Amino acid sequence: MAERWREFYRSGIEFFESWNSDLIAAIRELYHGGHIEVITSAATHGYLPLLKRDESVRAQIRQGIRTHRRLFGRDPVGIWPPELAYRPAYRWATPFGGEPYDRKGLEEFYFEEGLKYFIVDAHLLKGGRAIGTYLSLFEGLRALWERFEKEYRELEERERSPHYPYYASSGSEPKPVAFFTRDTQTALQVWSREWGYPGDPAYLEFHKKHFPGGHRYWRVTDPKADLAEKWDYDPDLVEIPLNNQSDHFVGLIHGIIASEKAGSKPPVVVAPYDAELFGHWWFEGPRWVYLVLKKLSLSGEVESITLGEYLEKFPPEEVLSLPEGSWGEGGFHWVWLNEWTEWTWKHIYQAEDRILEILKNGPERAYAELLIKELFLLQSSDWQFLITTWSARDYAERRFSEHFEDFNRISSIIEKSFRGEKITAEDLRYLEEIKNRDRLFPDVDPGDFTTEKTR
Repeated sequence: MAERWREFYRSGIEFFESWNSDLIAAIRELYHGGHIEVITSAATHGYLPLLKRDESVRAQIRQGIRTHRRLFGRDPVGIWPPELAYRPAYRWATPFGGEPYDRKGLEEFYFEEGLKYFIVDAHLLKGGRAIGTYLSLFEGLRALWERFEKEYRELEERERSPHYPYYASSGSEPKPVAFFTRDTQTALQVWSREWGYPGDPAYLEFHKKHFPGGHRYWRVTDPKADLAEKWDYDPDLVEIPLNNQSDHFVGLIHGIIASEKAGSKPPVVVAPYDAELFGHWWFEGPRWVYLVLKKLSLSGEVESITLGEYLEKFPPEEVLSLPEGSWGEGGFHWVWLNEWTEWTWKHIYQAEDRILEILKNGPERAYAELLIKELFLLQSSDWQFLITTWSARDYAERRFSEHFEDFNRISSIIEKSFRGEKITAEDLRYLEEIKNRDRLFPDVDPGDFTTEKTR
């Protein structure tokens, strides 16, 4: 196995160098060749429904689009909403109280920025009642839900297939954008480590590593087995489950499509996954994807298609109002808003208010760019996720606090300049340090926070 790992990493380096150490170029070639469709997301995966200011939502989306354009040379057609989270238009208030005010539905931002579609989780199409017991656990979450429920008009009772796109519209001025729905059956078949594909006993065990090198030499054996009970990994054993599972998945897709009533347009099965699952958590995952795509192509019965291409050929016919929610546990916002994370949202809301006051006064462009980058980093939904799941709580709390401190210090330096006070050499050294450390997004635009776009 040690020799196999050596060859694995050697071949990876050779592939990387064959593209001049530029994997984006490889993806761009596939994209421009029509083989794949790359969509965008929010700049730092900010949890859009809970951001306090529409200006923040717009800036997160615009920066995501701008980054896509810079890397791939064209505008994206669709967007992956962080955590598949959605919020319709209604009179919203923060989880901590305050006067309610009108908020745009997220589809309105997508429409204004020229995006054609987004993706939602299946329970939102069916009315969004997958809330479970979480509302009783946290006061702020219950307050948000009660305000949404008061404003939301129920979908008419009717079974709607998740295998067709619809238009979403929730504001007083219709700005419909298409949405596709994540298919539940294909999602569970892959995501569940306990009884989904990645939990097969023959596959590489992710959690057990050899010290000090960190390589993995063991197999899953049993998903519930203690790490000490894991057997040695044998690469020759994985071919059988890979073939069986890819056959099963292709059959599952055929069955889903066959179960749909014949209509004017073919159904589409949307099976999205986090890319980190394949090759990272599930080492054999990339080969499984290859086998699925190959077998679908050879079957001749099902066509692989990008969502943009499907939308162009078969546009939606029905406009729906979607409820609020996400693909997180409980179906609402609990993973990101709870008793362990509410302090982070109070800091984010303070920062959102403060940056708008600063930008209103026209700070130096270089200072404004640094401040925006710190806000984007502060708004990343990863911090709340890591805190809630305890997977790296200390790290997430430390990083979040550091970005909040840096945001406030940069703000204070800018406000000092507004008062005509001298920016000290120490201030300048600090700003240079932040500039060199947080080098994401070379093209941030302060205008994203102050100018709306209508289409």
